[in-house]
Amino acid sequence: MSSEERRAWIMVLVTTCAYAIYATLILRRAGDAPLADTPYAATLLWTIGGAIVASIVLHILFGGVVPKGARRTDERDKEINRLGEHIGSSFVILGGVTAMGMAMLKWDHFWIANVIYLAFVLSSLLGSTAKIVAYRRGFQSW
Repeated sequence: MSSEERRAWIMVLVTTCAYAIYATLILRRAGDAPLADTPYAATLLWTIGGAIVASIVLHILFGGVVPKGARRTDERDKEINRLGEHIGSSFVILGGVTAMGMAMLKWDHFWIANVIYLAFVLSSLLGSTAKIVAYRRGFQSW
């Protein structure tokens, strides 16, 4: 497994765990009250910060295990990375447009922030999954 593929796996793991933790905390905190009334900002920021720290720590831990030859990236790695980033960015655009529409319609800040966060999560998951599939099954470059 190349270091770039390992990075994609780490992103899938960290993103999934961070969003699951965030969603669980928010849903528990809401209880029977409406979700829009739930305080979310601190939880959102701590979850994102924790995911960044966890990602860095995992990259350092697994980076030390990788043989020196596997750390190099070749043209195929660059193409796969570019493909994954292009695929993942579609959700960022979709989330941005959706959040902009919600702001124009004067939705609650809770929903706008969560749509943006969900778009980043889906972008990361889709982009990383595309990279993993490309590493495992190959890909056709255009």
